[in-house]
Amino acid sequence: MSFPFPPGTDEDTPFFVISVAAQLSGLHAQTLRSYDRLGLVSPGRTSGGGRRYSMRDIVLLREVQRLSQEDGVNLAGIKRIIELENEVGALRTQVNELAEQLASAMAAAEHAAASVHASYRRDLVPVRHETALVVWKPNSKR
Repeated sequence: MSFPFPPGTDEDTPFFVISVAAQLSGLHAQTLRSYDRLGLVSPGRTSGGGRRYSMRDIVLLREVQRLSQEDGVNLAGIKRIIELENEVGALRTQVNELAEQLASAMAAAEHAAASVHASYRRDLVPVRHETALVVWKPNSKR
């Protein structure tokens, strides 16, 4: 669903009242209240306690409906699926952050190694690349 967000808002900004969220998700408002009580979808709250749903909440409500009606998953199973998907998302974010840190550390290490190699003074000790064979024969004085 494509939705033009007002300036300063995004898909996580809660601004749909429960009746609009029910229409957008294709569910009854009482179902949304039940899902909120069960912890399946947690909308934002106004200072007066009214529910405000974000676009992300609407997408999640549709997914809950699909899992329940099309796939036959019970609400406890849906809750677990949502928890696991959130955990996977958090872990993916962490892996991406760690990969960026590793790439940065590798680049810094390569730069440091290049700086050290560039600082070598090759004029201090001339190196000759020759090969010599020395044969030693001890004197036999007996």
